[in-house]
Amino acid sequence: MTSTMEPEPGTVGSVPVRRRASLRPTNIVVSVVLLVIALIMVAPLVWLVSTSLTAPEAAFSLPPKWIPSPFSLENFQAVDDVLPFGRMALNSVIVSVIVVCGSLFTSVLAAFAFSRLSFPGRGPLFMLLLSALMVPTQLTVIPVFVLMRNIGLIDNLAAIWLPALVNVFAIFFLRQYFNTIPRELDDAARIDGAGNVRILFQVIVPLSGPALSALAILGFEASWNNYFGPLIFLTSPEKMTLPVGLVSLQSNVGGATPGVIFAAITLVVVPMLVLFIAFQRAFVQSIASVGIRG
Repeated sequence: MTSTMEPEPGTVGSVPVRRRASLRPTNIVVSVVLLVIALIMVAPLVWLVSTSLTAPEAAFSLPPKWIPSPFSLENFQAVDDVLPFGRMALNSVIVSVIVVCGSLFTSVLAAFAFSRLSFPGRGPLFMLLLSALMVPTQLTVIPVFVLMRNIGLIDNLAAIWLPALVNVFAIFFLRQYFNTIPRELDDAARIDGAGNVRILFQVIVPLSGPALSALAILGFEASWNNYFGPLIFLTSPEKMTLPVGLVSLQSNVGGATPGVIFAAITLVVVPMLVLFIAFQRAFVQSIASVGIRG
């Protein structure tokens, strides 16, 4: 006598069926909450851009206008009249590019040494290096200022990018990422006669694109928005960077209207926004890779 087994509820034959109907209300609520939070975070940026593109006499009307009306580029044209914006932007670009390229190069070398090479005191030296992350920048500004004065770099862009060539966080981040790369690749390269330098730049670095992209974004953003360093080491207006220039717009030196200030802030924020959007995939991929495998 044969008996037939009734399929359990929620299954088709022996294949389970996912129950999505009960989760739909929860998903809708979560999506609505996230959408509201996103709108709250984006609203100041939209208002900033809209106000900078609005005619000065209608810039701060109530309620705020989310679409520029009347549309005007007068605020952007006035930025260069009250501030050497082009020169300051060039200074910021020069410093940011040097900091990103230089710090990535030194960090790659140091991270490879801590990840792949064996030498006496590697562990304690790495822990000592990490302890530098707990030291605020404000505590080291006086000895760094004295050092820069002794070598004649005060009021020079080199005083900004030279101390930033060593990035402890980047060394730690790359070291963790390098540890996720199989060492069998190193052994295969050594069989082909490759040395440490060739292994680093032909094996490790090409596989570390996401991590390098994330560090490039973080480093460029930090250097682009750096205000404390230029304020301490730079004195000439033609040597200053954009963050210092934005503050001068609000002082008696600049004397700019709020619409002009908003236009200048927009010119500073937009490059960072475009950079993040362009490399967002690599940034998220690198963080996920280190979190899963590291």
